[in-house]
Amino acid sequence: MIDWNRVIELRDEVGPSEFDPVLELFVDEVEEIVMRLSKDDPGKLERDLHFLKGSAWNLGFAEFGSLCQEFEAKVCRGQIETIQIDRIVRCYSTSKQVFMRDLPRIIDDQEGGAAGVA
Repeated sequence: MIDWNRVIELRDEVGPSEFDPVLELFVDEVEEIVMRLSKDDPGKLERDLHFLKGSAWNLGFAEFGSLCQEFEAKVCRGQIETIQIDRIVRCYSTSKQVFMRDLPRIIDDQEGGAAGVA
């Protein structure tokens, strides 16, 4: 669900002091887009899913990013009726819960060991 190696890599790239602001920006932007997803405009839905996919993978939300990729491809193929917005919302919500719950432990463990994908 979460690629903790990517999370640690990003934290190392931006530095521990900048990681929380990056995380806050990610959550704010992603939640805004997730809440406005709609099948009414396929072009906008495709762009939103593309943005969500990239943002998710950048922060290590592996399962959420893969789901966005799957649905983005379906929109590109004209399969708009197969897009399950409720599934996208649930996947993001679950990913965020796991991320927030486990992040402190992962950071602590990383300082003394290795991280992985959970």
